[in-house]
Amino acid sequence: MIVVHTTPFVEMDAASIRTVLTLPGAAEALVEEGSLIVGLGVALFTIVTPLTLAGGLVYVCGPLLFGFSAPGAMFVTRWLSRSEPWNMIEVFLLGVLVSLLKLGHLADLHFGVGFWACTALMFCMAAAVAAIDKRELWDRLEVATSK
Repeated sequence: MIVVHTTPFVEMDAASIRTVLTLPGAAEALVEEGSLIVGLGVALFTIVTPLTLAGGLVYVCGPLLFGFSAPGAMFVTRWLSRSEPWNMIEVFLLGVLVSLLKLGHLADLHFGVGFWACTALMFCMAAAVAAIDKRELWDRLEVATSK
């Protein structure tokens, strides 16, 4: 996630003007251009929610590997279940690809390291969420908190 948020996502060359965007920079540019809701949506659904989901998974599942539960793990797990559908990295990437295909006729485009890292992150997040059996997670949490 550090690579996704800090390295160039896309580079565009049009009319001798070079533009380099990072994911947080894209959200900021949308807000500055007057698209406050879209910019905040990009920031919330592609930066905040995935970070929260990944951090929550580590917070809940990490201690369970050693047989104990972190403080508030049940609360965090409930919120992870509620926030999981709002992790929209794949929707964002699809929108970016469609937009960049349309822009390809107007500018010279180059996918940056951030784009490829975001693609890998999408697969990793999907695999991490799919690999967790929700029933087993709740069972382990109940056993660990009752100790």
